[in-house]
Parts: sequence; structure tokens; C-alpha cells
Amino acid sequence: MNVEKILQQMTLEEKIALCSGENFWQTKTFAQYGIPALFMCDGPHGLRKQENEADMLGVHESREATCFPAEVTAAGNWDPELLEQIGAAIGEEAKDQGVGLVLGPGANLKRNPLCGRNFEYFSEDPYLAGKLAAGFIRGVEARGIGTSLKHFAVNSQEYRRFTSDSVLDERTLRELYLTAFEIAVKEGKPSTVMCAYPKLNGVHCSDNKDLLSGILRSEWGFDGMVVTDWGAMNDRLEGFRSGCDLNMPGGSAYMEKEALRAVKSGTLPASAVDDSARRVLKLALWAAETRKAPTACDYGAHHALALRAAEEGAVLLKNADGILPLRENAKIAVIGAMAKTMRYQGSGSSHINPTKLSQPLDFLHGAVYAPGCDDQGGATDALLAEARTVAENAEVAVVFAGLPGHYESEGFDRDSMEMPEGHLRMIEAVASANPRTVVVLLSGSAVECPWADGVKAILYMGLPGQAGGEAIAVQANVLDKESLKKAHDVVLEEFGPCEVLINGAGGNNPKGTTTSEYFSKEDMLDENARSFFDLDQDGVSFVFNLNFLGTLLTTQAFATDMLETGGCIVNISSMNAFTPLTKIPAYSGAKAAVSNFTQWLAVHFANCNIRVNAIAPGFFATNQNRTLLFNEDGSLTPRSHKIISQTPMGRFGKPEELLGTLRFLIDNDASGFVTGITIPVDGGFSAYSGV
Repeated sequence: MNVEKILQQMTLEEKIALCSGENFWQTKTFAQYGIPALFMCDGPHGLRKQENEADMLGVHESREATCFPAEVTAAGNWDPELLEQIGAAIGEEAKDQGVGLVLGPGANLKRNPLCGRNFEYFSEDPYLAGKLAAGFIRGVEARGIGTSLKHFAVNSQEYRRFTSDSVLDERTLRELYLTAFEIAVKEGKPSTVMCAYPKLNGVHCSDNKDLLSGILRSEWGFDGMVVTDWGAMNDRLEGFRSGCDLNMPGGSAYMEKEALRAVKSGTLPASAVDDSARRVLKLALWAAETRKAPTACDYGAHHALALRAAEEGAVLLKNADGILPLRENAKIAVIGAMAKTMRYQGSGSSHINPTKLSQPLDFLHGAVYAPGCDDQGGATDALLAEARTVAENAEVAVVFAGLPGHYESEGFDRDSMEMPEGHLRMIEAVASANPRTVVVLLSGSAVECPWADGVKAILYMGLPGQAGGEAIAVQANVLDKESLKKAHDVVLEEFGPCEVLINGAGGNNPKGTTTSEYFSKEDMLDENARSFFDLDQDGVSFVFNLNFLGTLLTTQAFATDMLETGGCIVNISSMNAFTPLTKIPAYSGAKAAVSNFTQWLAVHFANCNIRVNAIAPGFFATNQNRTLLFNEDGSLTPRSHKIISQTPMGRFGKPEELLGTLRFLIDNDASGFVTGITIPVDGGFSAYSGV
């Protein structure tokens, strides 16, 4: 349909009317010109399509849709590709429900930790926020559905959001507040940008020509439509002059008449109205055209994606003594009302009617439960006494706590970073009764944790969406075929066939190590020393079984999925496979077996399109081996001095430095012809001769 031809046919009054909403969620229809209505709905974390009573605070019921983790949790995965997949799923549901424009994502900077809407924004880091927002936008737009990047700009508080004035210098504006939007606009290419409520340096965002026409359009090359946040239009004439195209939700006959008088009097250029009408028209026609193309919508698959996003977005803040993951069949006490009625999403415009809802308690089988506090965060002496009793009789106590929904929402900011007093009392009571206490935090923003030193582990889940209750690690014993089969069945049901298998099980045993580097007859006489002749058969067998047999059995359990479609297996070997270290003969031999098995299996599976490789990490400073590498004062142990002296790069590796090699090996485009190799990631240790 020819946009320019339609514009020529429309009257001035009709063009002005086109730039204002028909009702809460739709633009105006002009059947005589073939102009359809554009239906919009909230959607940063899933669709909130309201078909009867409409509101912007999530008061009225909406159609069922997949509730994905809020941006606060999604940011924890640091993965734009995963956000793109979430965007694609939301785009598919939008097309299924007749929605043409999804209002999201939010890219505002978390400058104020008390902002009541922080759950709807990705990060305090503008680069991360921009990259994740761009990924989400690409996913939605690829499905033929528009997005609206919001809230442009400098909208980091809810308090007095309609009247506040953000006053800041050019450098701060550019380097902090606008960076995420710039990345998202240039890399994501959203159909629309939504202007914010407040003023920027004394000028309302809806009227701000420097912001909308200067920075957004001229500098960044944005050629889409600018829409107001609902009720954000300050001055309709200045809005037209500045490039603010669509006034939502509309309904202001006065503003339309004012614009008509201004054009006729010559104080508002007719070209400004034409420009805005053109952009609204182009989007409405594009959305109508893309809706014609069929798109599959699998709500079950979207739930599985929501589960994956919740799992990958979880952040482990503390894990003393490796208490997580919990031991299989451990006697667990689950405490906290949030375990039974989890807070899984934001309020206001982020409130979604989920297709299904998983509660944590439903998936912690065999656990004993005590509420500990009520749904509002209050705790009585009776509730706390019950919680203590339940905790005392368990191996591990898992407490669900955080911020109830009424603590943070669109429209207001928090007064402090404190959790409800009842939640604090509950955690302290449980921790005093059971030294092995784990806290699962559910909140849309940061909270104070004065109890942190008194618990073993803290797992931050944010607002994990409808599948958050299932977002638990699948446990398995790599030496037990039945346990591996159960784990495989869970993975198969939740995620589908295994495409990538990383065999990371491994470890050592003191009974398979010697006390000294070199044999001495005196060691045979010392009851506190372990010589070569004292190596324990069971200890050596344990090390071989865990490292080698654990790799073999796990591969047997999961590689069957790859036989038809192909896949990738990455085994974790060690530097010891290249050159055995002193003192650890069992571990060195076991890892050499893993490298040998990698080569054998690569040949064995070569005709099945299954690639098999391995990574041989050098020496990395982790919590597991920190006491072996460093003295209490932080200085190197004698053994560490030897390691560093043989490492050309002169340092220990960082765990994250293994990820690049891993990504290379599992990426079929990058390493599709690579199989049967073991790659050292060791700072040059294996290459150095010592001289």
C-alpha cells in the first residue's frame, strides 16, 4: 500500500487524528483509506493484552501469556542471544494474540537502587543493558512485530515521574544515561521509541527537540516512530515540532483542535504533522501486513525457555563449603511463604497472567515446610518457633525471602533497601537453629543483607517468571547409571534432546596422593606420611572412576540424543594429562585416560556427526583450590611458586578464561571440522621447557 498516496488523500484533520490513540491500546482506524488499527500491549517480560477493561497498572486481568523472568533476572545471564530467543517467543505470542507492537524493552539505567521499577530494567551498566535490549528487540522484530524501546530518557525513578526534572551535564548524559539506548537503537533497530514522563534539563521528553530529533534521529539514524508513554504528552504542538509522533492513549480532542488551529495559523508547519502521520501510518500498515504471515506459537516450548532463562539468570552470591547444589536425597527444610507462593514477576505494567505457574515447594520433593512468615512479610513468635523446629531437624534449611510485591512497583520508589522485618527475623531464627542455611532471594532490586555472614549460601533469583519454581539444577551421580538416566529424562522433558554435553565431573582423593614429591625410605616409617607404597586401592579406584568412568557413563546416558541430529561433546581433561604433576599419580593417570578416551571416542563417533574434544585447564585460582595455592596472608605457597615459575604468563588463570575455548568447541560454525583434540588453556605452562 502506497503511504504517500494515502497521505495525499487524507485531510489535515485526519492526519492529526491519526497521531493520537483511539483508545487505551489502539491507534485510529480509517477504513476509507485502508488504514487498520495498530494494537499495542505491555511486554517487557511477556504480553499483557487487555481486551476489555484497560489500565496501565496491571489492575485488570489480561489474556494468558508466558511470563518470562523480569529484566532484573534476565540480565544475570549476560547473554544477548538468549534475550533474542525470549524476544522471538514474545513476538510469536504477540502475533498469535493479534498484537502489532510490544511495549518494551526497558533500557533505563539503574542509577537509583530504590527505584520502584528497577525490575523492569536490565542493569546499572549501560553497555550490558544496551546489548541485552538489542537482543530482545531483534528477536521480536524478526517475527514481524514492532517493539518500543523505553523510557527515553533519564527515567531512573518513579517518585514524581510526571513532574521531575533530570538536570545533568552533557558527558554524564551521553556516557551513562543514553549509552544503552544508543546501542539498542543502532544494533536492535526498534520500530518505535517511547519517550519518558520527566523533564530533561528543563524540557519534557515529549517536547525535547534536541533529544528526539537531534540525538535520536539525526545522530543515531533512527527512522521509526516515537510514541509517548501513556499520558506523557506535555505540549502537542511542541511534540509535533520535536518529532514526537503518537500521543497515547489519546482521547484529547483539545490537543487535536489546538494542532489544527496552529497549522492553519502558520505557527505549526504542516510538514511536521505529515512527518508524524507518515511514521504512524508506515508502522500500522507494516504490522497489518506481517500479521498475515503464519507463525507457529508453542506455549509449552516458551515455558521451557522461561525455565532456562530463570536458571541462567540466577546469581550465586555465596556458597561456603560448596553446600550448593544440595546433595541428592538430603533432608531439607523449606521455610518461607515465598516458597509456596513465589514472587515471580513485577507489578504494574509488568503484571502478566501466566500460562502456568511453578511454585518452588512443588519441586523440592520430600522437603518439610514451614511458612516462617505471612504473605506480607510479617512474622509472629509462633511462626518463628515452628521454623526453628523444622530447621533443627533437617540437614539443610532453605529459606525463601526477599521483597513482597507491595514493596516495589510502577508509580513509587522504596524508602530504604531493607527487607521486611519479618523476613529478617525468619532468616536469623533459621540460621541460629541450623548452621547449614541457604537463602533464596526473590526481589526486583538490591536489598540489604545484614544476615549474610550467618548463612552458608545466598542464591539471588530476582523475579524469575512463571517457571522460576522449577529453576533448579538437575542432580545426578555420574557413577550411577540409574541416576544418570533420571537426569537425562528430566533434561529431555524440559529442554529436549541434548545437543551439547560437557563432561566436567572430576576430582581427587587424599588416599590417591603421596605426601612427598620424591620417594624417601623415611616416609615408610612415618605414620603421618603416605609414600608410593601406601597408596590406597580404594582411593585410587575412586579417582579413576570419578574422572574416567564418570565421563564414559555420562556420555552413554546423553549421547544417544545426538545419534540422529549430531552434537558436540567436550570433556574436561587437565595439564596432568600432558605432564603428570608430583604427588598425584591417580589424578594424573585418570586425566590422561580422559584425553585418550577423547581421541578414541572422536574416531568412534566420526560417522555420526558427533564431535568430541577436550579442554585441559592449567592452574586456575578458584575457591576449591585456594587454600592449596595461597597462604592465609595471601602469599603463594611453595607449590604455587613452582607453578608460577613454570607458567610463562606469570599468573593463575581466571575461570572465565575457559569460556572462549568452550564456546569455540561447541560452535559448529567455528569448529565444525575440529574433533579429537585436547586444547590446553594454561598460560603457556605446557609449552615451557623450564629453560
